[in-house]
Amino acid sequence: MKKNKILVHTLSAVLFGAAAFGAQAQENKGFYAGAGVGQSYVDEATYDDEDTAFSVFGGYQFNKYFGLEAGYVDFGKLESDGVGRDLEANSAYLTAVGSVPFTDKFSGYAKAGFQRWDLDTPIAATGTRDDTGTDPTYGVGVQYQFTDAFALRGEYSRFEVEDADLDLAQVQVRYNF
Repeated sequence: MKKNKILVHTLSAVLFGAAAFGAQAQENKGFYAGAGVGQSYVDEATYDDEDTAFSVFGGYQFNKYFGLEAGYVDFGKLESDGVGRDLEANSAYLTAVGSVPFTDKFSGYAKAGFQRWDLDTPIAATGTRDDTGTDPTYGVGVQYQFTDAFALRGEYSRFEVEDADLDLAQVQVRYNF
């Protein structure tokens, strides 16, 4: 619970700080949507596997420095090394996204927020007793803006699931409206 309070305070500080940038940076604002494909990884207790993962996301870019993003991730099927059932997981998330432009077309970003995860079965070996829950998620990425409407992103994210971590590396496409 303490971890969630720290994340709430951090996100609040980012939100209020981004409002200060809003008066100076009004370009690049509006709604966007996208999809991604990549690899999900788990290395916890009896799980050490990877599988193809898919995601869809959408958000609102308030200015070139700050946006909010919501999305859904399907982590695929992660197999157990030993005793235990295979793991199928998915997550719905909401994150604050802070961007730093390096050039007119190339930028880096970091995001942090909360996610609602759903497992087909609890991971008893890691202490996960529930098959659903809410935990933090965070990630970093780079983006190249090919046109005003189309961008390509590379992203690495971590999704905490109680005492376990699911990692995700993806290539994503983003369309700005």
